[in-house]
Amino acid sequence: MPGATQIIGGREYVYIYKSVWNKEKQRSEQKRQYIGRIVDGDFVPNKAYLLDPELQKLAQESNFSTTKSDKEVIQEITSKKHSPIPFTCCKRSFAGTTYLFDKIGEILGIEDDLKSCFPRRYKEMLSLAYFLALEPTSPLYRFKRWSASHDHPCGKDIPSQRSSEILPMVTESAKMEFLRSQAKRHPENDFMFYDSTSISSYSEQLKQVKYGKNKDGDKLAQLNLSLLLGRSTGLPAYYRKIPGNITDVMTIKNLLAEVQYLDLKKISLAMDRGYYSKKNINELFKYHYKFLVGAKISLKFIEEKIEQDRSEFTKWENYDSATGLFMKSYTINWEYEETKARSGETVKGTRRMYLHIYFNEQKAIDARRRFSKELAILEEELRTGKREKGHEKKYATYFNVTKTPVRGIKIELKQEKIDEKWKNYGYFALLSNEVKDPAEAVNIYRSKDMIEKAFENLKDRLNMRRTVVSSEENMEGKLFLQYIALIYLLYIKYAMDKAGLFKKYTMQELFDELDVIEIFKHPGKSAYYGEITEKQRELYVALGVEPPT
Repeated sequence: MPGATQIIGGREYVYIYKSVWNKEKQRSEQKRQYIGRIVDGDFVPNKAYLLDPELQKLAQESNFSTTKSDKEVIQEITSKKHSPIPFTCCKRSFAGTTYLFDKIGEILGIEDDLKSCFPRRYKEMLSLAYFLALEPTSPLYRFKRWSASHDHPCGKDIPSQRSSEILPMVTESAKMEFLRSQAKRHPENDFMFYDSTSISSYSEQLKQVKYGKNKDGDKLAQLNLSLLLGRSTGLPAYYRKIPGNITDVMTIKNLLAEVQYLDLKKISLAMDRGYYSKKNINELFKYHYKFLVGAKISLKFIEEKIEQDRSEFTKWENYDSATGLFMKSYTINWEYEETKARSGETVKGTRRMYLHIYFNEQKAIDARRRFSKELAILEEELRTGKREKGHEKKYATYFNVTKTPVRGIKIELKQEKIDEKWKNYGYFALLSNEVKDPAEAVNIYRSKDMIEKAFENLKDRLNMRRTVVSSEENMEGKLFLQYIALIYLLYIKYAMDKAGLFKKYTMQELFDELDVIEIFKHPGKSAYYGEITEKQRELYVALGVEPPT
């Protein structure tokens, strides 16, 4: 008789059948003999099995070979299961939102990719990711309360100690394999937005927590988190944590190396001006990437174009009513340089590139108004003698201050400096080696708001504004689970945007509307869902998911 497993009290026990002589009936009978348990996917023999050579022999005859590896034993056990384990007790759980997440996981291949990379832990990881997305204000140790009332992939409580054991299992190789599997599901020829954000931390144990330019204005040390997001899907394709003292412009070379490993096909990169440098543009040309990147108008070749055509910019023929901008485009030659790795030889040449320059009249007016108010405050400080130490450089730049015994303080504006300051207000520039049309370029660039919204979800909904872990391993694991949760949230946000659902619901209100749907499980019966309203069905359909039946 082959061995099998049985769930008793939530635990999985392994048993074989042993022949026993029945004295009363004068015949041999088969009796179950338990030989151990399955704990975290491993076969753990019990004391009776270890002390009884006859029992070990019977187990071996039942295809449970003690000479085989745990993995082979587990495969033998699971291969003999021909039907799902029946429910052992009646249970009623909320399942409307977790059902939605289950279906999204199937659509995006999240469950399959997790299972491939973490075959023994993927259900627990999914359940923790669901919890992080659906219970944004609750720490992981509150999982038990949520698990008791909700249906989820793992189907049981994950104690705090267990979650602490799961987090360190997210190794760099397993994480990158998951990202690579997910990257294959992204469409080709898509624009991808790349940006980073800062995550503050009190921890002194995390090596990458450093003081740097905090994008939230927080005065704590920080980690930086970079993210790559697809324009056509609204979904992330890659993430990486970076030391807090590393600037954006320094990250492009490693980004390109990892994008090549992920095998993202024919993508174009869109980045803000914080990533512009001559070196980075050369790297993008070197590896044949298409790009759209913001650039400072103070760059000499851009400033020259503005000066050359300043009077032309505000002509009606250069106005685009759809964007509300004046715009002009130029085809320019980029002075390309590449240093060969082996020989050290520097190769020079030119590459064609498009320079798009824009003028936003309203922004120019607003900027001049703010600057005028600032000048008025500075002048008042000088007049009253209440000078601010931090303003001394501005006093010297924009004012001539003289003092005589008779006339007292005399303050004169340096008009030429003021004109120089605000002459370029309202202008901004984009560079691309692919997008020729300036209106198309600015529409793509404006879409990068998607990645800002993604960071908002990470920091606010997924509670990542400040780290609350103390070890490198737990940080990696927690960040990975939050990244998975982010994929679900961004899918839902993108679907809600397309369906116009934000006119009626916030994301939390949508979850609340679906969360009341129950699932019922009875011993010997198939699970079934409670009543579903027409409004709930319409929400599932709008999100691209077949309603539960």
